[in-house]
Amino acid sequence: MSVPYWRLSGFYLFYFATLGGFLPYWNLYLKHLGLDAAQIGNLSAVLVGSRIIAPNFWGWIADRTGKNLRLIRLTLFFSAAAFSGFLAARGYVELALCTFGFGVFWNASLPLFEAVTLAHLRDDAHRYSRIRLWGSVGFIVAVQGLGWWFDRQPIEQLRLFVVTLLLLNWIVTLMLPNPAPRRPHREPSRVLSVLKRPEVLAFLVVSMLLQAAHGPYYVFYSIYLQQLGYSAAATGSLWAAGVCAEIVLFIFMRSLLGLLSLRSILLWSLLLAAVRWLLIGWLAQTAFLVLAQLLHAASFGAAHIAAIHLVQRHFGERHQSKGQALYSSFSFGLGGMGGSLFSGYYWDVLGPRTIFGAAALACFLAYLIACFGLARDHGEKAAARLK
Repeated sequence: MSVPYWRLSGFYLFYFATLGGFLPYWNLYLKHLGLDAAQIGNLSAVLVGSRIIAPNFWGWIADRTGKNLRLIRLTLFFSAAAFSGFLAARGYVELALCTFGFGVFWNASLPLFEAVTLAHLRDDAHRYSRIRLWGSVGFIVAVQGLGWWFDRQPIEQLRLFVVTLLLLNWIVTLMLPNPAPRRPHREPSRVLSVLKRPEVLAFLVVSMLLQAAHGPYYVFYSIYLQQLGYSAAATGSLWAAGVCAEIVLFIFMRSLLGLLSLRSILLWSLLLAAVRWLLIGWLAQTAFLVLAQLLHAASFGAAHIAAIHLVQRHFGERHQSKGQALYSSFSFGLGGMGGSLFSGYYWDVLGPRTIFGAAALACFLAYLIACFGLARDHGEKAAARLK
C-alpha cells in the first residue's frame, strides 16, 4: 500500500497552521480582554494540562479499537465546536471552561495522528520528517499572515481564523485512508512492561523538563516582545524564523539520522535549548533574538523527531497510540502545565531574565538525566535502527 504523502502532510499543514494562529497571538488576545499575567498563565496551564488526561484516554481507546482515524475526525470536529465558544466567552470562568473543552479534544488529535503516520510509513519511518515539515510550512504562513493582519485589524478576529483552520484540518482527515492492518508482533502484552524500563522513564522525565522549559516561551514570548516594542508583524517574523530553521532541519533530518544516534541528537538538542533561553532572557537585542529563534530547530525540531522515533522504538506497533499519548502527556502535558504555571505566577515578580534562566537550568538538568539514563546506541546510527 502506497503512502498517502500529501494527505498526511495536509493534516500537519492545517494542524500547525492552527497552532501558528493560536500560539503567538492568543495570549495577546487574552491580554486585550484585560486578563493579568497570572490569569493568562492559568489558562495556558489549563490548555496544556488537559494533555495529561486527554491523549491517554483517547490513545487507550484507539489501541483497544484500532479506530485511530475515526477518533481523530471526532476529536477535530469537536475541537472546532468547542473553540466556537470563545466567540461569546468574555469572563475568566467562561474562558477557562472553553479552554478545557477545547483542550480535551484538540490535544488528542496529534498523538493519535502520529501513530497513523508511522503506521502508514512502516519500514520507511525515516521519511517522517519530510511529512512533518509541512506542519512547519503551515505554521509560518499562519504566523506571518496573521501578524501582518493584526497590525491592521482588531485581534478579536483571531477566533474566526482559528475555527476556520480547525474545520479545514477536520476536512483533510475525511480524505485520508486507514493504514494497512498491523503485522503480527511479539511485543509485550502490557504497556506497563515498557514503562518499567529505566531508559523509558528517563526519556519521559527528560521530555517533561524540556517542555517545562518551553512554557515561558509559549506563554509570554509575544507579550515579552510587545513590551520590548516589537510590532505584531515583527513578532510573527521572529516566530516564523524559528520554524524556518525547523524546516531546514527536517529537510536534512535523514542525513542527520545517518550521522548521529537518537541519544546524541537529544543530548545536543537539550544543550542548545539551554543556550536559547539564556539568549532570549539575557541578550534581548534583535540579533540575539534571531539567533535564539534559529535554535528552535534544536530545542523543538530535532528533539521532537528524536522523541517520536524513540517512542516508536520502545512501544512498538501494539502500544504505539498509548506510547505517543504518554509522551505527549508527560512532555506537553505535565511539563507544559508546570512551565505555564511557574511563568504565569512569577513573570511579574522575578522578571524575564530569571524566568528564562530557570528554563535554561531545566534543560541542563534534563541533559544530565539523559546522559546517565538513556541507553547508549554503541555506535549504531539512528537511520540504521529506523529501517
